[in-house]
This record gives sequence, structure tokens and C-alpha cells, in this order.
Amino acid sequence: MKSPSAVLGISACDTLWQNAQLATLDPTLPGLGLIEQGAIAVSKGRIVYAGPEADLPFPHAAAGYVVDCGGRLITPGLIDCHTHLVHAGDRANEFEMRLAGATYEEVARAGGGIVSSVRSLREASEDDLVAQSLPRLDALMAEGVTTIEIKSGYGLDLAHERKTLRAARRLGALRDVTVRTTFLGAHALPPEFKGDSTGYIAKVADEMLPALAADGLADAVDGFCEGIAFSPDEMRRVFNAAQAHGLPVKLHADQLSNLHGASLAAEYGALSADHLEYTDAAGAQAMAASGTVAVILPGAFYFIRETKKPPIDLFRQAGVAMAIATDNNPGTSPLTSLLLTMNMAATLFGMTVTECIAGVTREAARALGLVDEVGTLEVGKRADLAIWSVTRPAELVYRMGFNPLHARIYNGH
Repeated sequence: MKSPSAVLGISACDTLWQNAQLATLDPTLPGLGLIEQGAIAVSKGRIVYAGPEADLPFPHAAAGYVVDCGGRLITPGLIDCHTHLVHAGDRANEFEMRLAGATYEEVARAGGGIVSSVRSLREASEDDLVAQSLPRLDALMAEGVTTIEIKSGYGLDLAHERKTLRAARRLGALRDVTVRTTFLGAHALPPEFKGDSTGYIAKVADEMLPALAADGLADAVDGFCEGIAFSPDEMRRVFNAAQAHGLPVKLHADQLSNLHGASLAAEYGALSADHLEYTDAAGAQAMAASGTVAVILPGAFYFIRETKKPPIDLFRQAGVAMAIATDNNPGTSPLTSLLLTMNMAATLFGMTVTECIAGVTREAARALGLVDEVGTLEVGKRADLAIWSVTRPAELVYRMGFNPLHARIYNGH
């Protein structure tokens, strides 16, 4: 059998990382696809070899630059597949309210919650949003993140949703990171539509979504299907509009109750359904059949002190792919550590080390529709790597408040 590099016609490379332990996440290999004495060769930003160093199909001298990793672990660059990173201000006052006993719903109905962030975002300029969001992005990148999803949803009218998505695109231009944008107009009712969810959903589906699609500002469309947000029928209207404009969909589903949001997401072939604390067996089976990824968000569960855990065992039994994300947002998950998120998923929900690491690499890429591009160390993929000063993969999930990142490689550099 020819080596992968030989198949590509490669006899040399730009950079060679040698003497490394690889967690390839190759789906054809068991577990994390570990290779103990491995090497990765990169040419023009693409992986041309990832495998045992002994099987490297060209001599080390054929590499323009050779890096001795000293036995360190290399994983794919991490992927945060669910964030609300672009927002203005904070909601520390609501944190205090919850500490005093208020529930998520009580905070929202008292004028706090998402609508509070709407006021702050509308008052901020696009430059303000970029300046406030960059430190959050930098914190994630410092832990090996190379791809991030950023949702809108705090503007709730065309001008401010557009401003949010433009700010998100600018973040991707200012930093060496891939930014995927998601239009979340169906996040909450803005004050001017109080009591008129039908009218607002019509605006989202018939005015805002087409305009943002025409601008090329959204890579996907999301919504919040919940009793304090929008009904399944209202989300169907938004999803139908998304499909008409060729945009894939995602859904905040079953977080606070079971409105069968997981099944709704699966019905539309959604990239992902997220939160999922109240999802039932039928929902899990529907997601498995459609290939919809379950995005697990332990930060929000922890921060708002929920007690209903997502049905991890149901997802395992049904064969649902599971991703993990920070859900970075000002009200319910002000979290900018994907490493801590993995630890939370393990300790709070019983996810395994393999599930956690796959959840922030391969399965997170799947949740963004990018699994053919990133998320594994395979020939042809973009060379997004994270190099860790650890002796075994479990350390990435086990530690809290400690960042063992040695180097972050984006697009081969």
C-alpha cells in the first residue's frame, strides 16, 4: 500500500514535527487514534503525513524545517462550536440574583436575561464589540482553540444583528483563527415586540434572515426553542426560511423542558442540537438517524445550578455524536476555557476522556459542518494543531486551572 504522502505525490514538506505522541482522532482507529512515536508533515498549510515516524515516506532532510516535540502530545487544534462571544457588558447582577435564589426563568421575566444583553449590545458600536470580544477570543486561543463558532442574538433587529456578525467576521480577520458565524435572531423577543412572537418571527424569517444571507454574514441559522423563547412551530418557520436560502440550521433545544426540540432539529437535518438536558429517547434516536450532533454545554448547567443532566447514556446507546463547547455568554456561561469545559463534562456528566477530547476536536468540527476540513490529524486536512506538554491525553481533562499548551499551530504556522 502506498503511504498517504506518496498518494498525494509528496516527496518533501515545509515543516515536520517529529518525536511526538499523536492523538489523531482518525475515525478508522480506536479511541483517540493514538500513535506513540509519531510525526506530522505539513506542506502549504495541509497535512501530508500523520503517522508513525518510522513510516515517514521521505527523509527528515527533505523537510524545510524540523521540530523535535520531545515526546509531547499533538492533538488537532481545539474547536469551540457554540459561543455567544460577541456581546457587550456583563450580567454580574443577575449572578447575584441567582445566588439569592432566583431561577433562570424568574430572571428573564424580571427584564433580565437575554433582553438585558440586548440593551447593552444596541448601545455599543461595532468597534466596541470587537474590542470587548478580543480578550475573550484570546483566552480561548491561548488554550489551543483554532476554530470558533460565534452566534448573534443580542441585537434582535436587522441593524444590530448585522453589526454583531460583522464584528465576528472582523475577529477572524484580526486573529489567526477560523470563525464560523451563526444568525440567532430567534433568541428572544425584543422589547418592541413584547407579546407578539408571531410578528417577530415573521420579521426574522422574512426580513432579517434573507438580508443577512445576501450579505454573506451567516454560515448557519440557530434558534432558542423553549417556553420562555419560541415554539417548535415558530422555529419551523425560521428553519424553512434558512433552507430556502441554503443555510444549515442548529437549535438550542430541550434545555429547560422537553418541547421535543431534538426531534425538531433532526427533522431538518440540523448540524447540531445544543444543551439537551430534557431530551428523551425518541429525540436521541432521531438525532442519530439524521446525523445531528449533540452539543453538550456543561458551563451553563454549572453556572445556573441546574440539576437535570443531559442524557449522555441515551446518546451513547443511540450512537449520537457528542461535542462539547463553552457556550460563552454574559448571562449563563461566562466561560472562556475549553479545557475547564472538558473537565466539567467529565466530572458533572460522566463523559470519558476520549469523548471529551473528541468533543472539542472531531465532533465539534462535525457540529459546524467542517469535519472534512479540520478536527482530525489526517492527510489533506488543514494543519491546525495543538502541542501539549503532557505525558498522556487524560491530563487535558483531569487538570483544572492549568494550561499545558506548548504551541498552537494554525494553517501550518
